[in-house]
Amino acid sequence: MAHYPTFLTDKKSVKKRFLFLIILITLSASSSWAYKVLYAEQFYRLFHLHFYQYPEDTNENLWYLEQALSSDFCNPLNALARIDNEQEWEKYRYLFYMHVNIKILEQYRILGSKFDKRTAYFYNAPWKEENLKSLQVAEVQYKKAFYYWEEAKKWAAKASRFRIYLEEIQNWEDESYRIMTGELDYRRIISKDLARLEKVRQDFENMNEGTY
Repeated sequence: MAHYPTFLTDKKSVKKRFLFLIILITLSASSSWAYKVLYAEQFYRLFHLHFYQYPEDTNENLWYLEQALSSDFCNPLNALARIDNEQEWEKYRYLFYMHVNIKILEQYRILGSKFDKRTAYFYNAPWKEENLKSLQVAEVQYKKAFYYWEEAKKWAAKASRFRIYLEEIQNWEDESYRIMTGELDYRRIISKDLARLEKVRQDFENMNEGTY
């Protein structure tokens, strides 16, 4: 018997996707949306639209962001910041890659948190194995975020070579600055997630028939 992803079979999820499709169709009627989704910035905009509509749908958010990373950029005239020369265009693309990688790692942390167990309560002892499996899934998601953090740092370093400030994407500029100064360090944050998870795992593993 075929098994389909939950988001394709769950009635609530199907209804939400239908409503989201209606939104996209409505948007496509305007001149600014009357073209196929082909470019990185378009997928990034769709991520924003979808994130604010259905922030809990992490896997779909990840899909939009991954598409943004792998797609070509639109013409500089349609960029998310004003671009007047080749240097600004180059920095813009570096900041875009940095920012999207940060958004992806944040989504993996959100996905991990859905399976994480903050505390090993004694009354959960009868479901010890189920909780341990859930923690294992959370651990995998947290560890995936490490790769995207390294990518974000790489692109931030490339962007930092330019003494240009793109005002329209100030938050990306701020992220780059915080990465380069060490103020923003997702490796430290994710490592704390994993350290806490390991402690909870040990608490579950130490449970026995006398715990509850």
